[in-house]
Amino acid sequence: GSAGLDLAVSTTTTINDTSVQLIPPGLTGPFPFKCHALLLGRSSSSISGLFILPGIIGSDSRGEIKIMAWTPNLLCTIPAGWCVAQRIPLPILPDTKSIPSIIANRGTGGVGSTGTPNIYWSKLISVQQPFLTCVVNGKSFTGLTDTGADITIIS
Repeated sequence: GSAGLDLAVSTTTTINDTSVQLIPPGLTGPFPFKCHALLLGRSSSSISGLFILPGIIGSDSRGEIKIMAWTPNLLCTIPAGWCVAQRIPLPILPDTKSIPSIIANRGTGGVGSTGTPNIYWSKLISVQQPFLTCVVNGKSFTGLTDTGADITIIS
C-alpha cells in the first residue's frame, strides 16, 4: 500500500521567485492518531521541478500544516488539488519519560511556532581536517569529526 497520506494543495498557488514558499494543504492539527509525521515530497513533484523540503509534524501541532516548497524556476503554478507531498506517520516512542522535555507554549502559526531555532554548537569550517577533543570522565579523546544533518560522529 501507500507509505502515507497524500497531501494536495488546497488553493492554486503561484511561486514567482526562488525562495522557499509555504503552501497550504488545508489540514490542521492535532491529528486524530497519536503519532508524529514526516512530511516528504512526492517524486512527481520533483520531476516537475517543484521540490518539497522535508519536515517533522509533531503529534501536538496546532493550526494549519504548511508544505515548504522550493523551485529553481522563476514561475511555477501549482493547481489546487495537485498532490505534491505525503505525510508519513511516525510512532511516538513508548519510553520517552527518560528523555528531558522542553516545556513550550504551542502556537498555531505552523512552521516555527514554538520559537526561534537555537544552534547549540558550531564548528568553524576551514581547509584543515576537522578534529575535536572531548573529555569524558576525566579522559581526553581526540578524533576526526564528520557532521550530518542530525548527528556528529567523532572517530
